[in-house]
Amino acid sequence: MTTVVKIGGGLAREAGDTALRELCRAVGEAGARHPLLVVPGGAGFADAVRAHERRFALREATVHRMAILAMDQFGWLLCDLIPDGVPCTEVGSARDAAARGETPVLLPAAMLAQDPLPASWAVTSDSIAAWLAGAARAARLVLVKPVGGLYRDWPTDREPLARLSVGELAELRAAGRAAGVDEYLPQALRAAGVEAWVIDGRHPGRLVALLDDGNTEGTFVTPQP
Repeated sequence: MTTVVKIGGGLAREAGDTALRELCRAVGEAGARHPLLVVPGGAGFADAVRAHERRFALREATVHRMAILAMDQFGWLLCDLIPDGVPCTEVGSARDAAARGETPVLLPAAMLAQDPLPASWAVTSDSIAAWLAGAARAARLVLVKPVGGLYRDWPTDREPLARLSVGELAELRAAGRAAGVDEYLPQALRAAGVEAWVIDGRHPGRLVALLDDGNTEGTFVTPQP
């Protein structure tokens, strides 16, 4: 089973550099046992895009392309932090790397040259990771973030939702809830046909448990009702 692991750039921002390093170490070790495909978030590189958008009133299409390039930049950083992490620009080379026991980090800009996704901040690296999971015919998408999962109402709720369908996620996002993921994600998950998890990257053992045992702490989003 191929698993796409999207490492959110907010982990270093919210939890610190040590948390990102520890997660990357765990991802590299797990990649030696499981076929993984890592997708980077935008991290501080995407924050710089947002700042330049405000400063120069850039067009949405321009900002979208810049944000995808920000993912490539964070991807190169992850390649240095993940043991045996290797940069890949297409699915075939990523599968070859995984077969060798390496951990491929997919740099998405080349694959999204003819971008099928809307040019909007409603589409972030969450939805791009879901699209890439569909392109790779992966069975599972894991969104690794500095939170325990998806919350119906944050910060009112103390415990994350354990399980919901993609349709329920769409309803929550339309109502401005479950704000830990982007607004377009339900549509991207439907198109990809993959199950998804949102888990806390501050606890790398949760990702390892999911890969080794098929279950973990976090929010499980099912592709069916």
